[in-house]
Amino acid sequence: MGINSESDIAANLQIGPTTEGMVRIYVEAEGVDLPFDFDPEEALEIAEELKAAAEQARHMTAKPAGRGKPKGGKR
Repeated sequence: MGINSESDIAANLQIGPTTEGMVRIYVEAEGVDLPFDFDPEEALEIAEELKAAAEQARHMTAKPAGRGKPKGGKR
């Protein structure tokens, strides 16, 4: 399964600090519990990658400028 493959699997995602000073991404699905622990610097790198991917995805679905209906008054 790749990044663009669709799936019917549902999962819960939790993100938070651990008592040991790590950042945990916890994925829970039917029959699966996956805790991923990262030190704070790694977690910040992951956050930057998530933000970059979100921006790329936003641009992929955005309408090109000047291609919609005119806003405002009559022409």
